Amino acid sequence: MGAHRYEVLVKGRFGPELSAALEGFEITTAAGGFTLVTGDVPDQQRLLGLLAAFDDLHIQVISVNPSEVPANGSPLSGDVAPSTDD
Repeated sequence: MGAHRYEVLVKGRFGPELSAALEGFEITTAAGGFTLVTGDVPDQQRLLGLLAAFDDLHIQVISVNPSEVPANGSPLSGDVAPSTDD
């Protein structure tokens, strides 16, 4: 089974050192003083390890959400493919 993509929203901003330590994850500054950490996680153990690292660093996790990208590349998971029926 392949990796699952997750978005982790945390309170605060990441400095360059922490961003570099999260290799393989995309770090995006969000409005309101939040940071979005997005990336592929191979298994539940790795996800729990990431969350434990945030806890050890006293980084408040606001939410953890799966972020599956549809095969057609659409950013919206609820998109329906166009009908080919004429």
